[in-house]
Amino acid sequence: MFGESHDLAVEFPEYKEQIHNLKMEDRHFARLLEEYNDVDAQLNRIGQEIEVHADDFVESLKFRRLHLKDELYGILQQTTA
Repeated sequence: MFGESHDLAVEFPEYKEQIHNLKMEDRHFARLLEEYNDVDAQLNRIGQEIEVHADDFVESLKFRRLHLKDELYGILQQTTA
């Protein structure tokens, strides 16, 4: 939903420290997180009507954010185990 924070540390507060550590130590994780944050920021701009895009483009951004979140969560789970 628009206007809600989708920051990864907000989405997964139990992994906040681990997110920070991986961002500093794992280049792949850091790259995925940067892309996730970029997509989330673009969706926030669209939600605030700063940018206007076609519905199919917005849906593709939402799908991309979800895919990135799933991939990042998978990495977090692997490094916890």
